[in-house]
Amino acid sequence: MDGMGRRRFVVGAVAGAAVAVSGSGAVARGRERPLFLGTYTSVDGGGGGIGLATYDEVTGRITGRGTIEGVGDPSYLALHPDRRTLYAVNERTAGAVTAVRLGRGGAGHRVLGERSSGGAGPCHLSVHPGGRWLLSANYRSGSVAVHPIGPSGALGPLADLVEHGSPAPGPGQSGPHAHQIVTSPDGGHVLAVDLGNDTVYTYRLDQEKGKLELVSYARTRPGAGPRALTFHPSGRHAYLANEVDNTVVVCGYEPCSGRLTPGAPQSTGTGSGVSYPAQLLVTRGGGFACLANRGHNSLSRYAVEGGGGRLRLLETVPVGGDFPRHIAFSPSGRLLFAANQRSGTVSVFAVGRADGRLRSTGPAFPAPVAVCALPL
Repeated sequence: MDGMGRRRFVVGAVAGAAVAVSGSGAVARGRERPLFLGTYTSVDGGGGGIGLATYDEVTGRITGRGTIEGVGDPSYLALHPDRRTLYAVNERTAGAVTAVRLGRGGAGHRVLGERSSGGAGPCHLSVHPGGRWLLSANYRSGSVAVHPIGPSGALGPLADLVEHGSPAPGPGQSGPHAHQIVTSPDGGHVLAVDLGNDTVYTYRLDQEKGKLELVSYARTRPGAGPRALTFHPSGRHAYLANEVDNTVVVCGYEPCSGRLTPGAPQSTGTGSGVSYPAQLLVTRGGGFACLANRGHNSLSRYAVEGGGGRLRLLETVPVGGDFPRHIAFSPSGRLLFAANQRSGTVSVFAVGRADGRLRSTGPAFPAPVAVCALPL
């Protein structure tokens, strides 16, 4: 959940293959890199589709470049490994996923169409490293879905849909709430985080048929509300951000079996108030980690020790916005972007290479109901 009560959903379909790009849509040359922004289009003050921007990879300055229209409630975004197609969830009661073919030079983007996600309120998606399958998580209906990806980047009909019927929901939860689905670093397993069931499920993906086979599951402590899982570069450890009990957990991971073993909960450094941890990122070298705290409006910085097996809290810093829903590193790892939902802004921080320190690069960039930032 988003810490503001239940997410708002509307029933309706996204426009088919047509797309309008408002604004210039052009990408500046030199140090400018593309930035895509997710939003809600069905809420007051929301955006008109997927936001287009560029950022200076040295200064972090963001420049608006328009909007990819015709994509409804694109609250989370993911890029195909070939970097030619962008995918978005349509976080609505009648959930869907949409494919957008990216044009050259930041212009000429084309919506390829949408497919039903098979559930309600999809809030996360990722592309399997092989590039043939799109994985998505339906929050409200507690299920995960697989769609085939065609040569053009377009999506085929559902190949599989798995509902999280067990274990039983955690304290205060009415049912399963799938919040994330990712592939392990070795590519051997797919892991789905379910906030409602306090569980992380490990699946094996049949890469010919797109079917998910459950091989194990790991339970957090009751009422933890796991939201997002992030792997250490070593592939032997992963970190869970627990939304409900305001903790992070270091997990052991066995690549051969896909088994995840959660450790003891740790502090977010935000005190006794409700901080709604959202997501944890690990720096490219694996030496530091950053956690977004939505209720506390801060970023917690950790030292990663013991080859990834320990997190040591170093500090928390103000995020410079309200309710940081999503954070992302630039491909170089030099910049961190925070999408602040309630303030409708994107904050940018320079990331220290040696110490992982976060330094604001300047005033936050205004973006309507910013819930996802995807820098390329």
